Amino acid sequence: MKVTVIGTGFVGVVSAAIYASFGNEVIGLDIDENKIKLLEKGQVPFYEPNLQDLLLEQQAGGNLKFTTSYEEAIKEAEVIIIAVGTPSAPDETADLRYVFASAKSLAPYIKENAIVVIKSTVPPDTLEQTIAIIKEVTNTKFYGASLPEFLREGSAVHDTMNPDRIVIGAEDDFVFSKLEELHSSLKAPVVRCRIASAQMAKYTANSYLATRITFINEIANLCEKNGADINEVIQAIGYDKRIGPQYWYPGLGYGGSCFPKDVKELAAYSRSVGESGNLLNHVNEINKERIHRLLEKFAAEIGGFANKTVAVLGLSFKPNTDDMREAPSTKIIPYLSEQGATIRSYDPMAKYVALPTDHQEQFSTIQEACENVDVILSVIEWPEIVGFDFGTVKNNKEQFFIDCRNQFDAEKLKGQGYKYFGIGRG
Repeated sequence: MKVTVIGTGFVGVVSAAIYASFGNEVIGLDIDENKIKLLEKGQVPFYEPNLQDLLLEQQAGGNLKFTTSYEEAIKEAEVIIIAVGTPSAPDETADLRYVFASAKSLAPYIKENAIVVIKSTVPPDTLEQTIAIIKEVTNTKFYGASLPEFLREGSAVHDTMNPDRIVIGAEDDFVFSKLEELHSSLKAPVVRCRIASAQMAKYTANSYLATRITFINEIANLCEKNGADINEVIQAIGYDKRIGPQYWYPGLGYGGSCFPKDVKELAAYSRSVGESGNLLNHVNEINKERIHRLLEKFAAEIGGFANKTVAVLGLSFKPNTDDMREAPSTKIIPYLSEQGATIRSYDPMAKYVALPTDHQEQFSTIQEACENVDVILSVIEWPEIVGFDFGTVKNNKEQFFIDCRNQFDAEKLKGQGYKYFGIGRG
């Protein structure tokens, strides 16, 4: 099958490489010449495990190429996948300008019976608007569909090859059959549904997971008031089959490129349709306040951050990615600096872009970052950080260890001489 993927960001590059690995002829299209030049050399402009090897393999095999030309990419494509960014606008709605610009640009070259698929995360009615834009330019018969992605940064290649489900939103049996054929190499349930249902499914999945994180953080707050340990509470409720033991992450709240964006946008959508009291509006506001609230609590417990040297360990928003979008560090470091702290940071992959006012220096090892500090803030659970022996960097002065993800043995750290603080651990 001849497939074109418009947009060479995270979703676009992963999707193009995977579809090529199924034996399809895939073209990745982007108007950013610099990104295309890098991709043509097999260089991925972001870190994602196993992606670069897959990219090089498919390019070498002739199944995958990249271009900036809409005519070249669209004229023979049977399936055209729009995977461009949909960032949140200032009013927290989805900014759809790149989706609509792609539609307008592809329209002159679309072939008969091609399927235009939106993989970008978009609110209901977006596909209908996209189809209308294309029809303003061409009389060629084509179809539309929604094909939401459910990838996790840090495991995107694995997730794409081993999906929990494939969701296809369409109106025609031809489209369902064609897109099922495209994914036939995957052994996963296929959900055929309405277009609006497919678009809502992506928002719903991410918003539910974000709500789950917010919920357990609220319970952790209560545990700190009464001496309960949130880890024990999670263990106790996890045996309930209706609840389960997985995906409970008490800590600094949710971040990254998807959860904050999708919750904000679904909340904004709820307001636009007269549901301003929707739960997602409250989840959004609670998460916005989470980091500042915790930092204020920690400051009170350690006597303030002023004139203290603080090691901030973990800069990306999660392990196994260099993505800094909505990463906790981007709020923590400015806060610490404003409070008069000196910051020494570490991350295996991510690079913190410091402002002149940040008083921050990034180091290449944990040992260097923790040298003679007053406070260690473990922010993201990179294996390198969780597996490190912090007894090797303990000095003779009073030192505080703040475990923002409850990943460490509190008694061991206390035994090494640290004053330990976790999340919701009484």
